[in-house]
Amino acid sequence: MKKIFEFVFPIMVMSCSLLCSQIVHADTVAAINLPVINNANTAWMLTATALVLFMTLPGLALFYAGLVRVKNVLSVLMQCFAIAAIASVLWVVIGYSLSFGEGNAFIGDFSKVLFASMTKDSMWGDIPESLFAMYQMTFAIITPALIVGAYAERLKFSSMLIFSSLWLLVCYAPICHWVWSSSGWLYKMGLLDFAGGTVVHITAGVGSLVAALVIGKRNGFPTTAMPPHNMTMVVTGAGILWVGWFGFNAGSALAANSSAAMAMLVTHLSAAAGALAWMTIEWIKFKKPSVLGIVTGMVAGLGTITPASGYVGPGGALVIGLLAGIVCFFMTQLVKRVWKIDDSLDVFPVHGIGGIMGTFLAGIFASTHLGVFSGQGFGAGIETMGQQLQVQLIGILATLIYTAVITYILLKLTGLLTHGLRVTKDEEALGLDLSLHEEDGYKL
Repeated sequence: MKKIFEFVFPIMVMSCSLLCSQIVHADTVAAINLPVINNANTAWMLTATALVLFMTLPGLALFYAGLVRVKNVLSVLMQCFAIAAIASVLWVVIGYSLSFGEGNAFIGDFSKVLFASMTKDSMWGDIPESLFAMYQMTFAIITPALIVGAYAERLKFSSMLIFSSLWLLVCYAPICHWVWSSSGWLYKMGLLDFAGGTVVHITAGVGSLVAALVIGKRNGFPTTAMPPHNMTMVVTGAGILWVGWFGFNAGSALAANSSAAMAMLVTHLSAAAGALAWMTIEWIKFKKPSVLGIVTGMVAGLGTITPASGYVGPGGALVIGLLAGIVCFFMTQLVKRVWKIDDSLDVFPVHGIGGIMGTFLAGIFASTHLGVFSGQGFGAGIETMGQQLQVQLIGILATLIYTAVITYILLKLTGLLTHGLRVTKDEEALGLDLSLHEEDGYKL
């Protein structure tokens, strides 16, 4: 019996050891295959998401509200808040799915409707997918909110809600899919758009130009002076935009890494260069530098660096910022004084032209062969500047044409649904605060 035990016991021990090692190995393999959350990246993206929402509320809302006349200050604040609310709901219901669902080259599918199958453990890379979806939601909020500046002081509130909702789903979502979804056709071509030159700024800028043309001028434009009613509010909003833009651009790295750090640096440099360029031109042309000029130049610098922020270096950022301040200044003069288009708060000449210029310049300053002006390199599979610029131009033109056509159609449709886009002349004269909301902006 003793001999049998001495023979069997080692075999039993060896078998148990092998079994335990197989279990441990299986658990190890399973752990390796599961996506692991990166706490540092997640913490940064939580911060960046809050910063981008901060850009709209209260940043853009204050910036725009200060620029309009006193009788319309609440209407602009109301529009920004309402867009933030309705865009958030639409993004969860279907906007995220149309933008980032697998779909085809042109539009996403319905696989992510109501955030289907998304749990707290769902991952996008090494951050929670819920965080990625929320971050992208803040972009979907600010883009239609930018267009508020084109039709300020004259659009019905009902028209604004319907148009902004339709525009988000029919214009913004498809272009977002083209550029940032891995199945999008511009993404596959290698378009360089780090944080929204095409998706945000060209769409908002071109949409604003079309809206200004379709809706028409404010009563009294351009003969009646319509200066900003509260420059203190404008500067406050502009300062919030500058800080919030770090989440917009650096956050688009989706990680707390060197790419995010460089994107933050070049964003700041371009904003500073744009502000100084605009201020200097005004100083030379009008003999005095204005507060409105320096903050508008800063916004132009920020909008123009946005598509290039993850691809260029400090030298390229300074050039982009300087060009933004110069070109966007003269475009504002051209749009309002020569073409006499009432893009009330200069959305097209600042954001539209800035987005076009920045997307194109990304194809130049991304090059690694420009000495002190070198960047991080071209898109995947692209070897020369000529090839990259060709892709950039295709992206610019496709976004511009699609946005212009869709915006025009949606404005006409909205006008039919609301029996006219504009408030009456009497309501416009009284001001939208009282005529639409029965409230005053100030009780002094």
